[in-house]
This record gives sequence, C-alpha cells and structure tokens, in this order.
Amino acid sequence: NGDAANPACSGIAGVLEAYHRSLRSVQLYGPTNFAPVVNHVARSAAEVLDGSQYFVLLIITDGVISDMAQTKEAIVNAAKLPMSIIIVGVGQAEFDGKAGPKLGSKPPGG
Repeated sequence: NGDAANPACSGIAGVLEAYHRSLRSVQLYGPTNFAPVVNHVARSAAEVLDGSQYFVLLIITDGVISDMAQTKEAIVNAAKLPMSIIIVGVGQAEFDGKAGPKLGSKPPGG
C-alpha cells in the first residue's frame, strides 16, 4: 500500500487502491527477489496464530523470480502459517517455466 510502517490493505477495495497508487510510484526493475517479502509477511502471520487474522500476499511481477531457491524455502517455511501467497505475472517475461524452474503446487498427497 506504500506505507512501510503499516503495509496492510483491508479487503479488495484496499488492494485495488494500493495497486492503483503503486502504478504511479513504483518503478519495476530486476532482480526479482520474492523471498524477502514472503519472509516479511510470514513474520507478521507468525505473530497472530489465534485465528483472528489471515494474511494474503499478492505479488504482481513483470519478471521471472531471481531468487527461486530462497523463495521456495520461504514458501515452505510459511506453509503452516495463516497466509496465502498469490503471484501474478504481467508483461512480456517468460512465466511458463521455459526460462528456468517455476513454482508449482501439488494436490495433497501428490
């Protein structure tokens, strides 16, 4: 949302407002490192394990993940926390896995 001290958005309207605000102020460039932001949100989620809050991390990116191994580790470490991670690729980058390994999900037991 642009506020490093209080980065939370409330509801879909808050997410859309933060997205539109960021379009005017964020300059997209590489490298595309996701692990730091996943770990940041995971730390916040780990502080609220009583079920009163749920965290959704929406990452909109124009680049392929540069820190894939660290990002996978961060996601695995956050798997039992009250949070979901949504990564949306936009633009001309190769998001189909041809440019390198990709994140994926497997069904339980798969």
